[in-house]
Amino acid sequence: MERIGKYEVRRLLGAGATSNVYLGYDPFAQREVAIKQLHPEMLRVTDHTTLYHHMLLNEASLAGKLQHPHIIQIHDAVIDERDAYVVMEYVPGGTLEAFTQPDHLLPSERLVEIIFKCTRALDYAYLHGVTHRDIKPANILLVSPEGQDIKISDFGAAIFTATETTQLTTLGSPAYMSPEQVREQPLDHRTDIYSLGVVMYQLLTGRLPFESSSNVGLIYQIVHETPPPPSSIRPEIPPELDAIVCKAMSRDVAGRYATWLEFSHDLAQAYRNRGLTTAPHEMPDSEKFERLRAFRFFREFTDVEIWEIVRFAEWRQFPPDSVVMKEGEPGNYFCFVVEGAMRIVKKGHLLNTLSPGDCFGEMALFAAGRGARTASVETISETRILTIRAPALLRATSLCQMHFYKGFLEVLASRLSLANSRIANV
Repeated sequence: MERIGKYEVRRLLGAGATSNVYLGYDPFAQREVAIKQLHPEMLRVTDHTTLYHHMLLNEASLAGKLQHPHIIQIHDAVIDERDAYVVMEYVPGGTLEAFTQPDHLLPSERLVEIIFKCTRALDYAYLHGVTHRDIKPANILLVSPEGQDIKISDFGAAIFTATETTQLTTLGSPAYMSPEQVREQPLDHRTDIYSLGVVMYQLLTGRLPFESSSNVGLIYQIVHETPPPPSSIRPEIPPELDAIVCKAMSRDVAGRYATWLEFSHDLAQAYRNRGLTTAPHEMPDSEKFERLRAFRFFREFTDVEIWEIVRFAEWRQFPPDSVVMKEGEPGNYFCFVVEGAMRIVKKGHLLNTLSPGDCFGEMALFAAGRGARTASVETISETRILTIRAPALLRATSLCQMHFYKGFLEVLASRLSLANSRIANV
C-alpha cells in the first residue's frame, strides 16, 4: 500500500501546479485525513523552494493556533529536504467552485449563511493575528455537498500580523486580490473582506467582477474600475445583497467594512429583512449566532463556544398559552427565551415574567434529572425558545460548561438580590 509517512494513501483528491492533495488514512487516530504534498521537483533547490516551504510552514504553524469550527484543522506536517507535506482534516463536501457557474448557483439563503460563517471564521483568525490573503471559492470547503457548514482552508499565503514585518507579495490569486494587494501595499484584514466580497459576487452572478485575458489587464481593472452591481447581471438579486457586495468590494479601503462584525451583521440583517428562509419557523444559523451573541448571559462566551451552542441546542417555537414546564414534573433541561414573553406561575399565582435573554429551568442541572419543577412556565405570546438538555451540556467543552455555570451563578445572585429588595419593601 502506498504511504506518505505513516499515512495510508487512499486516492488522489486534486492536483495542482505545486502540490497534490490525497485522501489518506491515519491508522493511529483511525480517521480519514487530507494530505497536501509538494511535488518532488519542488523540493529541488531553486529560487522558489523557499517560497513553497514558507507556504507549507505557514499552514503547519496553524496547528493548535486556530481552533474554530469553520477553519480546517491541521493535524501534522513534515517539511525537510526529502519530503514536504501537511496533514489536515478531510472535508468531503467539495469546494464552492462548484457553485460559480451561472447554471449552478446557490439559493440566496444558503449563500448568505455560508458567507456569514466565513466572516465569523475570518474574524476569529484576525483576532488571533492572522490575515488569510488567498480567499477564493477553491479555499472554502463544504462539510457536505447540500449543507451550509464550511471550512476555510489553505492558509499558506497567510500573514501573521503579530510577528511579520515583511510580506511576500507573490502569493494569492489575482482575480480575488484587493487593490492594495495587487499594488503590493501593506495589508490588514480588509484585504480579506474585499476578497470575500469578490467570492460573494461570483456566487451571486456566476461570473467574476473583473475579467481579462492577461494579469496586467486584470490588475488595471481592479485598481481603476468599479464592477457593475450583481443585480445588473441577475435582476432578482435583492438590493440588500447588492449593497453588501459593493461595500465589501470598495476600492477605497476606508469605504469598505471596517470590521468583520459589520460585514456579518449586515448579512444577518439582510436575511431577516428579506425573509430569505423558505420555512417561516426555521431560524438560520446566522440569526441564532447573532441572537446569542447579543444576550447578556453569553457576553463572556467566545465565538467558538457560541457556535458550539448553536449546534447542540434545540430551537423551538410555541404559540401563546403553551405550558413549556409544568410544576411538579421532573426535567433535565433548561431554556432561554429568544423571542416573545413568558410567565412563571406557582400554584396559580404569578411570580414573574420573562423576556428575550432570560433563562429558566437551570436548577435541573444540579438536580441531574431527579428534581421536580418548582413552578410552571407558560408562554404569553408567540415565543421562540432555546432548550439545552443536561446530557448535551455535559458533552460540551470544559470552557463552554464553565461559562454556563458562571452565568448561572450571576443569574442566581441577581434573583436573590431582587428577592431581598422585595422583602425589604414589604
